[in-house]
Amino acid sequence: MQAIIPLNGVVQHYDWGGFHFLPQLLSTPNAENQPFAELWMGTHKKGTATARLAEGELSLAELINQDPVQVLGKEVATYFKGRLPFLFKILDVRKMLSIQAHPTKQSAEVGYQQENEKGIALDAFHRNYRDDNHKPEVMVALTDFWLLHGFQSQEAIAVILKENPAFQPLQAVFADQDIKVLYQHIMELPQDTVDEILAPLKEHLDAKAAKGALEKSSPDYWAKLAFEDYTRDGHYDRGIFSIYLFNLVFIPKGKGIFQDAGVPHAYLEGVNVELMANSDNVFRGGLTPKHIDVPELLKHLVFTPVVPKVLDGEKKNPIVTSFATPAPDFALSRLHFTSDHRSLKEEAATTATIYIVMDGTVEVASQGKKINFQKGAVFLIPAQQSIDIQSEGEGLLFAAKAGM
Repeated sequence: MQAIIPLNGVVQHYDWGGFHFLPQLLSTPNAENQPFAELWMGTHKKGTATARLAEGELSLAELINQDPVQVLGKEVATYFKGRLPFLFKILDVRKMLSIQAHPTKQSAEVGYQQENEKGIALDAFHRNYRDDNHKPEVMVALTDFWLLHGFQSQEAIAVILKENPAFQPLQAVFADQDIKVLYQHIMELPQDTVDEILAPLKEHLDAKAAKGALEKSSPDYWAKLAFEDYTRDGHYDRGIFSIYLFNLVFIPKGKGIFQDAGVPHAYLEGVNVELMANSDNVFRGGLTPKHIDVPELLKHLVFTPVVPKVLDGEKKNPIVTSFATPAPDFALSRLHFTSDHRSLKEEAATTATIYIVMDGTVEVASQGKKINFQKGAVFLIPAQQSIDIQSEGEGLLFAAKAGM
């Protein structure tokens, strides 16, 4: 097995993506001004990375299939049935993503089997479970980052409904401060009623915007954008309610956050590195043209209020900072090289690690072979391979591996 395996990731050109960050990272021209939304580094069937081997190129999925134990390590290969358990990404969020949540592993297995038994095609628009896996996620901000994360407290929601004139019709529904009752009511409202409630809010936000009175620290700013991006045929998107009910979270560059099963969330703006379980299972609650299944969403949401926990990361040594999560599927680390700390020896790990160079140039050595990797390069170190990383100066890498 080759000790150092360069990889080519796959770019996803979703319309919410930015135009500059990923092209600059990858030194890829973007003359047509396409949105570059995500860089995928993994074995997902919608975009598996390519391994550059001495004998030629091979998909990373096929490389692992040939010898899962040698690439992934025995424990990980056994536990995850010979599959890479994570998908490593860089995201450039120019426009807000959908309101969404993900199932637990057990729920995913049950839902996947049930939809298979109903004969629903895997690529059907209305399919909820496209695999049998959960989809926890951890992210670290590469620029200042904004997102929605979990429900606010009952007290905070009560204040929002009282102080915002447009939401006063909802106060009676929230009389017992039951978040589930309120959210189910909103998600099941007839579209005409949604329009009636949100119309005065839109008028209010238009007036504030005209005065330059909207700031990113207020949900009004993001609701204004949602009105602009998701109003269809004069109808307003009910996902706008969620912008006010969820926590609006600012993640400064270098900090992170973990999204567990059932926690509703939505990325709003910024660039991040994201590591997630390898899954496509998403329940959506608005701000999207994609399928929304309200009963399935409500069945899996965590309605308990959440106090967002911004992750500082744990400093393992002068170079490595880890961002721990409870997920066995993945573990994310940041490697920051400086003029004072230019060398790092990584002892043979029990599983494979994928690295991406975000800035600078590094030399990676193993088994007598050395390869230079510049900004934008991605490489895999199989299980049981020790490496020595030398930076020419300032350098930034992120590393992904199984978390067990």
